[in-house]
Amino acid sequence: MAEYRLDELAQISGVNARNIRAYRERGLLDPPRRVGRSAYYDDVHAAQLKVITQLLNKGFSSAHIAEFFSSVRHGQDLTEVLGIERAQLAAHRSPVAVEVQVPDADVRTLVEVGLAEVVEGAFVLTDPALSASAADSADQRTLIQTAARIARLTADTVDDLAEQAADVLAQDALGDPAGDMAANITPAVVARTFNRSFHRAFRRALQRRAS
Repeated sequence: MAEYRLDELAQISGVNARNIRAYRERGLLDPPRRVGRSAYYDDVHAAQLKVITQLLNKGFSSAHIAEFFSSVRHGQDLTEVLGIERAQLAAHRSPVAVEVQVPDADVRTLVEVGLAEVVEGAFVLTDPALSASAADSADQRTLIQTAARIARLTADTVDDLAEQAADVLAQDALGDPAGDMAANITPAVVARTFNRSFHRAFRRALQRRAS
């Protein structure tokens, strides 16, 4: 990933150096990577500046934007930040009945992870994001197969992570009151950490493959 000095970031983002410093001090912008007294920014900072500029142009205050970014960094998604129930959003998206032939294994996978259902013999995508993408896709079969592959990969990763988390708890005296409490909060800790880290890591992985 490319890195930029402050003046370079200002040039590519169209935001002057003074405002970049102010955004950083107010918590809108992630801290730069520091080497001695030098600060280095990257494409993530450039993307954040683009979002900040767009939100300011839409009338949001810097305080509101800082609160938004802080919530996202702590693992909340947009619906949580805005106080909106997912069900309220999903209610406005119609499930999509899949008309193309899909392998049985992919059907089972997507049903098991809660992204689809089989209703009266029909395979129906119930997840709002997946159903919206499928409705607009010219190749539903490939889209659904890709979703199923990623779902299986995620399930395998989750199994490994669960085993490692259980090992950590076992090492830290699982069974005493403190250990039981740790077991209760582990799913929340994992979910928050995953939500906070995955989007950025995934974006960087895509950028590496595109470069």
